[in-house]
Amino acid sequence: MGVGCRMKFDMGATVLASLQSQSQGSSTDLGLLIRQLIRAAEPLEGRFNGAGKVAFDQFKNNSDEITAALNGSLAALLGGQSGMDAAFGSGQQESADNARSSMAAANFDAARFGGR
Repeated sequence: MGVGCRMKFDMGATVLASLQSQSQGSSTDLGLLIRQLIRAAEPLEGRFNGAGKVAFDQFKNNSDEITAALNGSLAALLGGQSGMDAAFGSGQQESADNARSSMAAANFDAARFGGR
């Protein structure tokens, strides 16, 4: 970032929950997409030779493991999003509590400039 550039981070309370919901739906879609890819590639099955055939067969034979690995990674992302959401929520609450505590301890009468 150059001189004079500022970065602003502004996230509403519902952003992470929304992201988590969208990611959860993506997990379901991912497995479905991999199965669709395998079905779509079936007409090509007998057309590969050599290393291409080996790679194609490995992908097809390991599709369940590939799906599980991808879904496991996505589940880890969901766990991270959930943790961030909890931390963000508790941070907001702590900030509000600190503000209320500071206001309660402030002596507003001492700050008045008018006479009595």
